[in-house]
Amino acid sequence: MSTSPATTPGSPSPASAPAPSRRRAVLARLTRLRNLPAWAFLGAGVLLGAGGGAVYGLVSPVTYTATAYVLAVPGKGGDPASALGFAQAYGRVATQLGVLGDAQVEARVPLATLRSTVTAETSPDAPMIAVGARSGDPEQAADSANAVARALVTAAGHNATDTRVSLVSFSRALAPSAPASPGVPLTSGVGACAGGLLGGLALLARPRRPLAGPASLPAGALPAPAERKSAEPSRTSETAS
Repeated sequence: MSTSPATTPGSPSPASAPAPSRRRAVLARLTRLRNLPAWAFLGAGVLLGAGGGAVYGLVSPVTYTATAYVLAVPGKGGDPASALGFAQAYGRVATQLGVLGDAQVEARVPLATLRSTVTAETSPDAPMIAVGARSGDPEQAADSANAVARALVTAAGHNATDTRVSLVSFSRALAPSAPASPGVPLTSGVGACAGGLLGGLALLARPRRPLAGPASLPAGALPAPAERKSAEPSRTSETAS
């Protein structure tokens, strides 16, 4: 039969014994953070941010963007002012399935890829549509933009008799020579700025050093104003007597 060791009333129990040690460890860490110089937080933030930005620039895929331009022109008997309105309308139609379905054969890419990589932008001042395409291959980006632009011109030609506005190819897309995605220097600079900002916030949030307070008074001593106030009642009592 085993007996458990007896514990004296003043000795700490096994469950509460580690608590003071953990508390001391936390206080030690806070003291070390408090004693660090100010530039340590900023420097660590800048270095970590620049390293993270460089890794992002190396890991992220390279993307090329090509743009083809289509111009809306009024037909015979058409209103020149209406060409601007139809350019806005055809700009919304350019990314719809009816146009992309005709362009995917020429672009040689799946329809889902065209829907996620092709964009269309219009200008409020000119009847022009900019058809852009993104791809990891510069030649494929140009082929996709040109295919969608030609499909849009063909779709507008089917309704030219009713709308009296047709679309013509104004400028075909060319294979870009430089990627549109940010490079490693840019991502590193952005990461360094973000890291420096976070380091500054950490500097503001770190534990402060305790300010040196006034010297403690000896036991039983009272400040001068208190002594003066306590002496006034005694004078009053002496005068009354």
